[in-house]
Amino acid sequence: MATLYIRDVSDEVAATLKVRAAEAGTSLSAYVSRELERLAARPTNAQIVEQLRSRDRSEGPTTEEILAAVEAGRR
Repeated sequence: MATLYIRDVSDEVAATLKVRAAEAGTSLSAYVSRELERLAARPTNAQIVEQLRSRDRSEGPTTEEILAAVEAGRR
């Protein structure tokens, strides 16, 4: 397992993280590690865009149907 050292964290951010770790009943190190795991598990914006672009869109409403629904919603 790797060890990370994070520099230049503002006092406010450090204090907030310490409070949140205490509220979660865990150490600051464990809390930040868990948050980093959650962050790393999320796809990047580029990955999300690629997933959306690769989807099969042959099923579903046409552009005309979408525009008609939008127009109907404005009335």
